[in-house]
Amino acid sequence: MAATRLIALHIKKGSTVAQCLADRTDYSQNAEKTNGGEFVSSYECDPMTVDEEFLLSKRQYQHITGRQQKRDVIAYQIRQSFKPGEIEPEEANKVGYELAMRFTKGKYAFIVATHIDRAHIHNHIIFNSTSIDGTRKFRDFIRSGLAIQRLSDIVCLEHGLSVIKPKPFTERVKRTLFPKKKSQRDILCEAIDVVLSNKPKTFQELTEQLAQMGYEFKDGKHPAFRKEGEKRFLRLRSLGEGYSYEELQAVLKGKSVHHTKGNKDNGKASYQREFNLLIDIQAKMAEGKSVGYERWAKKYNRKEAAKTVCLLREKGVNCYDELVTLTDKLSARFGELSDGIKATEKRMVEIGALQTHINNYSKTRKVYEAYRKTGYSKKFFEEHREDIQLHKAAKQAFDQLPDKKIPSRKSLHEEFHQLLTEKKKAYAEYRQIKKDMQEYLVAKQTVEHILGINKQEKEFQSTKEATR
Repeated sequence: MAATRLIALHIKKGSTVAQCLADRTDYSQNAEKTNGGEFVSSYECDPMTVDEEFLLSKRQYQHITGRQQKRDVIAYQIRQSFKPGEIEPEEANKVGYELAMRFTKGKYAFIVATHIDRAHIHNHIIFNSTSIDGTRKFRDFIRSGLAIQRLSDIVCLEHGLSVIKPKPFTERVKRTLFPKKKSQRDILCEAIDVVLSNKPKTFQELTEQLAQMGYEFKDGKHPAFRKEGEKRFLRLRSLGEGYSYEELQAVLKGKSVHHTKGNKDNGKASYQREFNLLIDIQAKMAEGKSVGYERWAKKYNRKEAAKTVCLLREKGVNCYDELVTLTDKLSARFGELSDGIKATEKRMVEIGALQTHINNYSKTRKVYEAYRKTGYSKKFFEEHREDIQLHKAAKQAFDQLPDKKIPSRKSLHEEFHQLLTEKKKAYAEYRQIKKDMQEYLVAKQTVEHILGINKQEKEFQSTKEATR
């Protein structure tokens, strides 16, 4: 049984035809793969000089026909892979030689290299895109790969080998799930998880254990690791939640629990909303939905209503009043956190602007003093307009400060970092509260739909308006 594939070999960008031919033929004749060149055969060329002979035939083609090569195809390769344990290398080379001879009809020079470095023996057949007599080019045709496969099956049957039986279209299974490719960051995260499972006491022990696994540590403002053989360092803060320097320090000191990246990703992938909104069937029917949709929507609403009631009981919410109290409490807390974060961000912006004014004031102070000594000369002002305006803007900002006292750069820097830390802590709770609030608001709307509370309110409002 043999699987085949036809591949057109193109000119690499920045390389010559001779270099590309040498690269392809040298790989196919690799001594480690062909048992020192034992399983290499050729037709109308010498395996040692095959690239030069292919190139010579192309020059003869240009000399005889006067045509220049328009396409960048310099040769063709046929890969022929056999079932493991079914064939010996010598016979595989003969099968490949016979396949190449029948496909090219003896008009194109080729080499057959049988590789034995894998569990399955396979042939690399490379034939020239220019004919032996230098008068024509090989012209690839539609479904040429299918033609090679059928020809390979015929040759295999003649040699007593099995063939691949094609499956009917209805029995073919299309692949829909593909394994996620691991990046260098994912590999580093896995290495950190392994080290943390050994429970190191300090960050120094963590770096030493990672060094034993082949990772180099770079200390500084942004701690980073680099695996042996890689060019770039990977910063801890770029690895995602739970892998920053501060978070790892908290785990090592026992202040928090480490969650692996894999568990987080799986949680995100499988996460679904616990509570879902019910469908407004009357509105959908008004849009022109069919009777079948109405039946499905009623069934969906019943299932979601039952699911909502069960989940609320599991969470300890046994009546509508408790649900209202809980949603009001979450909404109030969400508002507090939102206002606090906005106030923190506003103060951080003010600190940033004040730091800028302090820097501008110190830089332009000498220019402004010289400007005053000139008696506020217009000529001097025009020459140093930008610096003087920056100095005036800084002074104006300082005048608006309480008590007109300018804080030191160190105090502003400390306050900014303190606010940044508080903001990060608040955001963690903010995200969780927002998620819980949205979930319980949806559950509340579902319960109100079940109890008919909205309908009663609408009827009460309509009767109240009618009495007016």
